[in-house]
Amino acid sequence: MRLSKRIEKIDPSSTLAITARAKQLKKEGKDVVDFGAGEPDFDTPEFIKDAAIKAIKEGFTKYTPSTGIPELKEAISKKFKIDNSLDYKASQIIVSCGAKHSLYNIFQALLDEGDEVLVPSPYWVSYPEMVKLAGGVPVFVGTDMKSSFKITKKLLKSKVTPKTKAFILNSPSNPTGTVYTKEELEDIASLLKEKSITVISDEIYENLIYEGKHVSIASLDKDIYNLAITVNGVSKTYSMTGWRIGYLAGPEGIIKAISTLQDHSTSNPTSISQKAALAALVDERGNVFVANMFKEFKKRRDYMVERLKNIPGFSPFIPGGAFYIFCSISKTGLKSSELTKILLEKELVAVIPGDGFGADDYIRLSFATSMEDIKKGLDRIEEWARSR
Repeated sequence: MRLSKRIEKIDPSSTLAITARAKQLKKEGKDVVDFGAGEPDFDTPEFIKDAAIKAIKEGFTKYTPSTGIPELKEAISKKFKIDNSLDYKASQIIVSCGAKHSLYNIFQALLDEGDEVLVPSPYWVSYPEMVKLAGGVPVFVGTDMKSSFKITKKLLKSKVTPKTKAFILNSPSNPTGTVYTKEELEDIASLLKEKSITVISDEIYENLIYEGKHVSIASLDKDIYNLAITVNGVSKTYSMTGWRIGYLAGPEGIIKAISTLQDHSTSNPTSISQKAALAALVDERGNVFVANMFKEFKKRRDYMVERLKNIPGFSPFIPGGAFYIFCSISKTGLKSSELTKILLEKELVAVIPGDGFGADDYIRLSFATSMEDIKKGLDRIEEWARSR
């Protein structure tokens, strides 16, 4: 069977590959410490589970409108207004099967063959692959630790061509945890407006910011609002990764196109998960859960950064948000895939290699795991580093 040229261009996810190998070793009885997780280790709150059970018992198990139930879209609209100072009507919102699905739909609806998308590097592993699947060309905008992994208007402008169609903004960022200030976003937005470049703003980690505050780029002014597509979801905020509910909002033209695409692909997100997401957004207990999770994540972040600073060959970047440490390993003399293999197979510690993020001199460690495991895993890494 001959596969399409389109699918042959796509690289496997390094994140999922490492996670799968770590799970296999655990099944074999090995005591693996997993720093690869891209999801909170907290359980979904009980009141959210109860809402899903109630939906099942009441027979809410049939098709819904493809773009989401009206009451959930209204709750999302209210959330945007309160949390992000954004006025999105329900008709400007689409609920999808996770924020990743929302992003995939955007690229499919937006890009023609050969259109270029500006992707700050390091980047989340799926961005360039989604762009390629839609026929687009990812154009990487390199950053480094000295610049706090942030792009500027000047840097972005150097990569703009007549083929530039869109720009991906991820703040807080996966893998670096970088958070942009309002002033930095205004600088970037001025170029996007000048060149009429669409900005796809992935804000999935907005509730996990340890210094400063989250600013949605679409909230800056009307002109950038009309160029922006805002993406979010309930997965990271309410520890609902497996429920698969994400959402996007933007100008009605692109929303109509994505609605048609979703009609002919997945149709509606799971009806039961939509009811659970509704509960997460409207029940005040959700805010209590987020506050407690945030407090624990910050404690873990601070501990992990201090430990890594004292391990020979490791230089951590202090993340302003999300739940990852992006750590330089250039002084070890090893590339990320080499070090990742050594740590997993010899030390039973799973980390994610930076090559999948466009940064082969780095690894990503998630602190979305218990403090006990963090201490154990870092002990193993430090022992390896000091005994080389």
